[in-house]
Amino acid sequence: MNKFLSIILIVSALALIIYNVTLVNFENPLEGNSIIAIIGIVASLCAIILILIYNTSKKIEKKIHED
Repeated sequence: MNKFLSIILIVSALALIIYNVTLVNFENPLEGNSIIAIIGIVASLCAIILILIYNTSKKIEKKIHED
C-alpha cells in the first residue's frame, strides 16, 4: 500500500468520524441511532490505527532490509 492510498483511507475515515459525530444525540448518546453513530466512530478510529500500524511496520521492514 503506497503513501497516497494510506492518506486517502485516513482522510475518508476522518470524514466518516465527522459525519457520525453529527448524528450523535449528546443528550441520550446510548439510545437509537446515536449508538450506531458511536460504533461508526469507534470503527473509523480503529481503521486509522490499523493503517498507522501497517505504515510503521513497513518502515521497520524497510530499515531491516537496508542493513
